[in-house]
Amino acid sequence: MKRVLQEGALVAVVGAALAFAANALSPRGLLLTKNYFPGTGVTLTPPVAAATNANGAATAKTNSPTELLSARFRAEGLQLTDSKRVAQFFHDPRREQDGVIFIDARDEEHYQLGHIPGAYHFDRFHPENYLTNVLQVCLTAQEIVFYCNGGECDDSEHAAIMLRDSLGIAKEKLFVYGGGMTEWATNGLPIELGPRNSGQITNLVQTTVTGSRTGETSRVRAPGDNTQEPKK
Repeated sequence: MKRVLQEGALVAVVGAALAFAANALSPRGLLLTKNYFPGTGVTLTPPVAAATNANGAATAKTNSPTELLSARFRAEGLQLTDSKRVAQFFHDPRREQDGVIFIDARDEEHYQLGHIPGAYHFDRFHPENYLTNVLQVCLTAQEIVFYCNGGECDDSEHAAIMLRDSLGIAKEKLFVYGGGMTEWATNGLPIELGPRNSGQITNLVQTTVTGSRTGETSRVRAPGDNTQEPKK
């Protein structure tokens, strides 16, 4: 019985070899790599994650803008941070020795009108004017928080990538404040006017409109605030 099976297998192998050889030599032979039935393939669509509402009905799950932004930042090697974490960074004792630093990625005009106290300035559109000011602190700081106006402003994101790639900064040190200066001011947190360490601290409420580079900034003076306006 075993011998019969072996002979049968041998005949099958020889027959298959002869068939392939004949197909290759025949002018009407079939191309074994060609799809002769295009359009008949079945495409599987991945299932959409669904949640169940209070009535037991399935509802499609969608990601929030913050979740989408966080995912995009992770893909770029950046970390999105919120106002609570930023406040912790601001009150971190290491900030006094530049162990934790803030970098304002907006243009000169917006920086002078008000920035997070002690924040360094880096305008990615004119890096030659600011690189020497941030070079050493970026290399030695343990954590770096980048921010711009928030919302649709992406200057902080691009500034972080530029400095990371040009200076070789570890991505674990980089954070981008998604709410930006708009959220910071709206929360009534301290704002420094003029140049860095000017001593002009206030709590002016700022509203930024029409984008990151061309937006105008309106300022509403808080009650009891006698801070002098910065000179333009």
